Amino acid sequence: MLDTIRSFFGAFMIMIDTAVANVNNALYTYVLIIILILSGLYFTVRTRFAPFRLFRRQIQAVTEKPKGKDSVSSFQALMVSTASRVGTGNIIGVSTAICLGGFGSIFWMWLIALIGSATALIESTLAQIYKRKGPDGWYGGPAYYIETGCRSRGLAIVFSVFLILTYGIGFNMLASYNLQSTFSSYGFYNPETTPWAIGLVLALVVGYCLFGGGKRLVKVTSVLVPVMGLLYIAVALFIVLLNIQTLPGLFARIFSEAFDVKAIFGGFSGSCVMYGIKRGLFSNEAGVGSAPNASASADVSHPVKQGLVQILSVFLDTLLVCSATAFMCMCSGVEPTEALSGAPYVQASMMKALGQFGPAFITVSMILFAFTTLLGNLYYVDQSLFFMLGHKPGKRLQSLYYILASLVIFLGAGLSADLLWGVADIAMGAMTMINIPVILILGKYALRALSDYDKKTKQGGDIYFKAEDIDLPHKVDCWK
Repeated sequence: MLDTIRSFFGAFMIMIDTAVANVNNALYTYVLIIILILSGLYFTVRTRFAPFRLFRRQIQAVTEKPKGKDSVSSFQALMVSTASRVGTGNIIGVSTAICLGGFGSIFWMWLIALIGSATALIESTLAQIYKRKGPDGWYGGPAYYIETGCRSRGLAIVFSVFLILTYGIGFNMLASYNLQSTFSSYGFYNPETTPWAIGLVLALVVGYCLFGGGKRLVKVTSVLVPVMGLLYIAVALFIVLLNIQTLPGLFARIFSEAFDVKAIFGGFSGSCVMYGIKRGLFSNEAGVGSAPNASASADVSHPVKQGLVQILSVFLDTLLVCSATAFMCMCSGVEPTEALSGAPYVQASMMKALGQFGPAFITVSMILFAFTTLLGNLYYVDQSLFFMLGHKPGKRLQSLYYILASLVIFLGAGLSADLLWGVADIAMGAMTMINIPVILILGKYALRALSDYDKKTKQGGDIYFKAEDIDLPHKVDCWK
């Protein structure tokens, strides 16, 4: 009887894996590539290349202090969104892209970040324009600008559901799996029991932070993220400097493989273009509609300021952290193969570069990356629940949600990597397919706000904003 149940469960999981893979391939082979690239190019041109011409303003915006004593600063909002962006995908996702798509996938990862940065500016500016006052600060994001700007609460609810599925379930299960997979190179690792033990510990620690409330999430991430990111980049830079003679050859290989037409179109669903875009989108999230939830919480004097801060987050994530992982691995001399995909490639590269210290450092980094990713993701879920209910959940409902969130983290540690990546990619793709058309419709108000910001920066003095300055036809809580 037990063998029959196991056989049935195995066949069912194979069927689910196949269905997820087919949907995933269709979504990323045709739909999302076109949507992301065209919308990114459109906003890059319409903003007059704002991500590049306003780089100095991005630095100024992130250091600006909020007016209210207890208000969320631009820097804190940046750290929450970066906590979600800079996560296990920056290590495991990049490794997977290189092993399965080749060195050329790194070029396409860079390109999707550069193109998507203008999209990040628009969506986060809209989040600021349409944000609403809540019981403990400002709330906002795609659900709010969909409901107010597009006058469709139904679509806003659908988006919120996909966000919860993406970040509360898909990405959190994946982060838990990625974390435990880094322990696979150690002698004590038992594939039958160790993943579940690590998942349990991680679930308990995250549960403790969750019951401390949203303020604790902001405080924890605002401290951990910059320290973690700087240390990781410093070690990667050290490894690159040790192998600096390999850089010319690496760049040549990246660009030659990125434009190998025969390899790309011979198997597009497994090409460097596909893996670069999928893992790039997973990492920087530009256009997905996640970061605007954190952007809206910041107390700024002009909506565009937080949009500029989110551009910086995309650059930090992909051009710095993802590139750090890529060059750290590629400089080591370990040749990527499908069998090494994921944590094993990173561990093998670090072992060759730094000896026993390498794998230990990656394990510690993964613990911090996974932890901050989980907290950042659940912050987004909190925001979505608040929107759907219209108020903060009661203590019983909130406790139930925190217990379920911890249980999801526990379960993710022991499931199939391919299934988790597939489910996360599909849910993220669904969010993107709702968010991009919406910001194309409402983007004119963000572009007007950008023109207003450009005009006022040239005039000098305090930069302020009022909704009437851009002829906003919708009623908003802020900017009166």
